[in-house]
Amino acid sequence: MSQRHSYFRFTTSQQRKLLFEIWEETGNVTEACHKAHVGRATFYYWKPRFEANGYAGLEEFESRVAHKLNRKEESIEQSVIAMRRQHPDWGKFRIADELAKGNNWIAVASPNTVRRILQMADLWPKEPKAGRKKASQLSESDR
Repeated sequence: MSQRHSYFRFTTSQQRKLLFEIWEETGNVTEACHKAHVGRATFYYWKPRFEANGYAGLEEFESRVAHKLNRKEESIEQSVIAMRRQHPDWGKFRIADELAKGNNWIAVASPNTVRRILQMADLWPKEPKAGRKKASQLSESDR
């Protein structure tokens, strides 16, 4: 039997506890699911964990692995920073093209990735924040 990966709406630990309490009392899966407001598939999804660990297995847990998806390799970041320091007049497009040129014209980093790397290294000019206009900057129609 193949393992089916279905979407299960988020359930609280209280819902799961109620689900298995009612199931243990009555032995009726349908009734337990109805009273806990969950589907039968959710019951069978949590059942192996309940059988293995009891009510402690129904508690909240963090299942996602913490990782940074948008980080480039350290060597690429150092290459971008070195190019910017050697050629301060080069922008993000030129640096991205130079990286690709050194890699048989296969893109290594997009221009926006180059900008992000340079911003993190404080080598990219800060964008002026939009603030209130001073009275001297207002036109006649704004006054």
